[in-house]
Amino acid sequence: MTDQGTVWLTQEAYDKLKAELEDLKGPKRQEIIERISAARDEGDLKENGGYHAAKDEQGKQEARIRQLEDMLRKAEVGETPPNDGVVEPGMVVTVDFGGGDTEKFLLGARENLSDGDTLDVYSPQSAMGAAINGKSRGDAVTYTAPNGKQLSVTIVDAEPYRA
Repeated sequence: MTDQGTVWLTQEAYDKLKAELEDLKGPKRQEIIERISAARDEGDLKENGGYHAAKDEQGKQEARIRQLEDMLRKAEVGETPPNDGVVEPGMVVTVDFGGGDTEKFLLGARENLSDGDTLDVYSPQSAMGAAINGKSRGDAVTYTAPNGKQLSVTIVDAEPYRA
């Protein structure tokens, strides 16, 4: 189980995020600084579109840096879980909401998905994620959704995510 706020990541996902952070803090940050400086040298900043665009991009980049630093600080790096049918972070889970209305998703962080993978992702800290974590195939679970409704799901399948 993971603590509130802990982000479960595979080693591959952790390494990918760490590399992105280093790139943003190094070459990408320097590139933005140079673009801002060049745009500033063009003169009047009030009507300088290039300057404002570069400053906006810098703000987004710095926000992503803070997000990555926070995520990596909270990361719990683990191996792919065993294929034992028990729901835990790193598993692709299929649940039945009743009447054959099923949903398949990854329990974990979206950063664990391979590029181009469109699988939905639920956090282990979400209402449903917390309710099903540690349960097994065939278990029925009732939980309170964010809107206050009581929902029930049956775990149809749980298998390790494979990139």
